[in-house]
Amino acid sequence: MQDTHISLAHGNGGRFMRELIDEIFARHLSNPGLDVHADAVPLALNGNEVLFTTDGFTVQPLEFPGGNIGTLAVHGTTNDLAVAGATPRYLSLNAFIEEGMSIATLDRIIASLAQAARETGVAVVAGDTKVLPRGEGGGLYLATTGIGIRHRHRLGLEQIRDGDVLLVSGPVGDHGIAVMLAREAFGLHGELCSDVASVLPLTLAALECRGLRFMRDPTRGGLATVCHELQRATGLGVTLNQPDIPVRDPVQSVCDILGYDPLYLACEGRVVAVVSPEEADIVLERWHALPLGSAAAVIGRLHATHHRVLMKTAIGGERILEELEDDPLPRIC
Repeated sequence: MQDTHISLAHGNGGRFMRELIDEIFARHLSNPGLDVHADAVPLALNGNEVLFTTDGFTVQPLEFPGGNIGTLAVHGTTNDLAVAGATPRYLSLNAFIEEGMSIATLDRIIASLAQAARETGVAVVAGDTKVLPRGEGGGLYLATTGIGIRHRHRLGLEQIRDGDVLLVSGPVGDHGIAVMLAREAFGLHGELCSDVASVLPLTLAALECRGLRFMRDPTRGGLATVCHELQRATGLGVTLNQPDIPVRDPVQSVCDILGYDPLYLACEGRVVAVVSPEEADIVLERWHALPLGSAAAVIGRLHATHHRVLMKTAIGGERILEELEDDPLPRIC
């Protein structure tokens, strides 16, 4: 890492964040046998059936169509456990509250957080609060830790094979654009809602299929960043079919106006799965039977014919999807 100071791009999920983790945090703190980029890691407890994850949330604004920082904290943490093949059980919560924040707003956010936890089936069992001086806290920051029980079906990047199929559980980019519109930036307004939700029903349905290799929730950096992770870890090329990738019309319209690419925008209620070609249709059918998976689609394939992340366009051409560098929408999750 050649940078001398931290920038917002170091938190966007792309290349700069990966280098920051690898060259500073992992260099000092990594543990043998644990993947520093995994959504959740196994603990040496109860036969390694316990999965552990942690996360932080700094979204701006704190409340947005479809959710708020409280629901985002619950779903963001428990979704990391779910895509790692676990059923979430417990959460801790740390709240960093800025002086001057409205108590009514805080109460509303924590009530939403509690409701999301109940609906997901997790208990918030530990926590801490800190109050920061006015102007130093962005209103409210939340930090969470999650513990879940892993299913017998083992998932991992090492399970992926040449020819495996890539699926996504629904339209991409909803969360990123919903939060951006809630900021009323650029004078744009819309009714689009964030996709923030628990993906546990989707992951439990997929885990019933033996051909399931790997799952990830495409949060910071979006779908494209997950594809780059797959390519780096496996050495296989990733080819996406643009016409097959679900993107809502309002999301695409805003992206066209402002020059964003929905494939790089955060989702908070979607799953990207790698499945054997023999069982891809089975996972797709199971997802289509669920409300959150009604727009699920097969979007591409992994193979050894090249070693890049490529997009086959609607007009029959190809373009390379580069790894994310600049942060298109900071403070998004």
